[in-house]
Amino acid sequence: MPVTQESNQAPQSAREVDARERWLNSSPLRGRHGVTAVMTSFNKCDFVRKNLDALRGQSVKFDAIVVVDNASSDGTIEMITSGYPEVTLIVMPHSRYGACETFNIGFASARTDLIAILDDDVELPAEWVEKMVARLDADPASTAMISSHVWEPGTPDWYMTHPDVVRERYMATFRGCATLARRDVLERCGWYDADFFIYGNERDLSARVLNLGCRILQYPSVIVKHGTPFGMKHGKRSLYYHVRNLWWYLFKHVPWSQVARFLAMFVWRSVASKKTAAVSDAVGTIGFFSTVKETPGGFWVVLKATFDAFAGLPRCLRKRAPCTAADFSLPIG
Repeated sequence: MPVTQESNQAPQSAREVDARERWLNSSPLRGRHGVTAVMTSFNKCDFVRKNLDALRGQSVKFDAIVVVDNASSDGTIEMITSGYPEVTLIVMPHSRYGACETFNIGFASARTDLIAILDDDVELPAEWVEKMVARLDADPASTAMISSHVWEPGTPDWYMTHPDVVRERYMATFRGCATLARRDVLERCGWYDADFFIYGNERDLSARVLNLGCRILQYPSVIVKHGTPFGMKHGKRSLYYHVRNLWWYLFKHVPWSQVARFLAMFVWRSVASKKTAAVSDAVGTIGFFSTVKETPGGFWVVLKATFDAFAGLPRCLRKRAPCTAADFSLPIG
């Protein structure tokens, strides 16, 4: 069962309360950070409609909404055009672009201080902007991103009560479906790595954010509904990109001395201790081995992804910047 927002509220600091009072229904001209919602969409018309309705219903309004659509064929484009004139809609010429590239187009088009990174199948609570912006303002300027707490279909109770899930903490990555970020930091990092295409791109970007001396805060007081089921998405496409991109992440950001340790720990903890190993930093890897078993030809998909990852090793080495920040941790889950 989903956890209600009221059941997971954390006490608010005096600075956070002050920020909310100052910025509630105020405009950027009066001192509030401007916020642009950036969403990519592809053939999820009903989800996108609910998403946009939730964006309209915010207690503190978004200053701009940008949707980059990957040439949807299910009526999404027409629905946005006719029903949401406030949305800046960018339609890609075909549907073969990766999520990383379409998000980058949306990020680059934003002109506000802050960017809300949103999946097309999320539904934000009415006070998302109000609370997220206030929480960011209450933190030091080095906090570059604030990640919402996410509930998804099939989320198990043991996960929702895990101590690392229900407490505020700085972490090594963010939930790419609903996070508030400083635009200038994203730009300095070079946005997402477009070659990742999809999956694992958040952790790759996070390593670059941490390397700038910035931090990423998990903010469990704001709960977002996500339409994608909990854990690793099944299927050959998902398995391929998860494996290939994990290798690329290791090549780019993990000290060589930790790579072998990571591989050994990943196998051991995934097999021997699934629940205790599953922390919010590594949601995308939960269920990896079951996905391999349940995917037709899963073992060969892993081999192909690994081969392709090593083929891209020279490119990764050119971009290699091992992360040694205090918040950095290996993606074990």
